[in-house]
Amino acid sequence: MSPSRRRPAQQRSDNAASRDGYSDALQMLARREHSTRELATRLARRGHDADEAEAAIARLREQHYQSDERFAAALARHRAGQGYGPLRIRAELRSHGLAEAAIGGALDELGADWLANAAAQLRRHAGGKAITGAAARARAAAFLLRRGFDAATVRALTRADLADPDAEPA
Repeated sequence: MSPSRRRPAQQRSDNAASRDGYSDALQMLARREHSTRELATRLARRGHDADEAEAAIARLREQHYQSDERFAAALARHRAGQGYGPLRIRAELRSHGLAEAAIGGALDELGADWLANAAAQLRRHAGGKAITGAAARARAAAFLLRRGFDAATVRALTRADLADPDAEPA
C-alpha cells in the first residue's frame, strides 16, 4: 500500500480496537500461513491481550484454519525452492517456535535431493565456471554453508568439477 493511501494511525488503532482477536487472526491467515507464535505476537502488536489471542488461536486450530505443521511445510517448501539447505530451513523453523516433530516432518515431506540442490546453487553462484584453486573452493564452501547445507554435502561438491552439470560429486 503506498504511503498516500495509508489510513491515519488513529483510524487504524480504532479499527483494531473494534475487532476481536479471532477476526484479526483470521484476516492474517487469509493472506498466508502463520505459526502460533507469530499469530500471538502480531495479535499482541494489534492491541489484543494474551488471553484473547490464545482463545482466538485455539479456535482457529480447532477449525483447522491454523496449523503449525502446515505452516512448517509451506515455509520449508518455499525456502527449499529458493535454494536454501536443510540446516538453514531448520533454524528458521525453530525461530518460529515450532516443535521438532513439525520441523522434522516438514523436511521429510520435502523429499529433497539436497546434494543436487546444493550443486545447482553452486553452479548458479559460479556462473557455470569451473571452481579451481584453494581460494575459490573456500569461497564456494563458505557460500554453501551460509545457504544451510551440511559439511558433508559441501565437501563433496567443492571437490567435484562443477563446470560439468553431469559430473558426479567426489
